[in-house]
Amino acid sequence: MTDKIEKSDDEWRAELTPEQFHVCREAGTERPFGGQYNDFKGVGTFTCSCCANRLFDSETKFDSGTGWPSFFAPLSKEAVELREDGAMFMKRTEVVCSKCDAHLGHVFPDGPSPTYQRFCMNSVSLDFQGKEDSSKE
Repeated sequence: MTDKIEKSDDEWRAELTPEQFHVCREAGTERPFGGQYNDFKGVGTFTCSCCANRLFDSETKFDSGTGWPSFFAPLSKEAVELREDGAMFMKRTEVVCSKCDAHLGHVFPDGPSPTYQRFCMNSVSLDFQGKEDSSKE
């Protein structure tokens, strides 16, 4: 993706809530079972809360029991970037928005078929566009 969004921390702070800034720009994590999309069942597309990049389809969302919204695949390989994350004394794979580098969460190899991956995302990193809203694009 060539249209990377680059902003200063001050610009992001002016646009995001303090929790969004902490999670999306400082790679924080929201509390489990507290996010608005954990038990959410809407039909549509999940987008990046920082830049509106289309990230996940609701058809790939599943209940992982972890307390965070989980998906078995992104909308496309180009929607997200995967990065090695050695923080917290463990090796994990961080998931970031390919358009603005917002921290979304992590991916783990314990999801359902067909991918067997669990993209464990922070609700605060996501917005939702219902199917009925997509006709307005």
